[in-house]
Amino acid sequence: MGMLDGMLGNASRIDPRKAAQEFGKLLSQGEQVHAAYQLVRDSFVFTDRRLILVDKQGMTGKKVEYHSLPYKSITHFSVETAGTFDLDAELKIWLSGMSVPIQKRFGKGVDVYEVQALLSAFVAR
Repeated sequence: MGMLDGMLGNASRIDPRKAAQEFGKLLSQGEQVHAAYQLVRDSFVFTDRRLILVDKQGMTGKKVEYHSLPYKSITHFSVETAGTFDLDAELKIWLSGMSVPIQKRFGKGVDVYEVQALLSAFVAR
C-alpha cells in the first residue's frame, strides 16, 4: 500500500491468507477469508459468512473495535469506478435499519469489480 493512498483513506488489498492469520481469532470454525483491504490502520475483511470492519482507535491503535456485518443485513450496495480526474473507486453499503451507507474508498491498485463480485455472490444468496 502506498503511504499517500493510506493517508487519503484509500484502501489497498491484503493477501487473504495473511488476513486469515491476523484476524483468525475473529473467525468461526470453517469460516474462510475471501478478500481483505487495509487503510492506514483500519481493515475490512470479506469472509464467506460476513463482512468484518476493523476500527483501530486511539493514538497507539491498541484499542480495536470489530464490527461484524452478516451479509443478510446488507440491503443494497453500490460501486463507483475511478475516473479520469477522480482516481478513487468507491464502495457504499446500506444496512437494514440504517439510512446512511458505510463508505470505503479504494486506490487504483484495487479491482473494484472484484469487490462488487464478492458482494454480489454473498448478498444475493
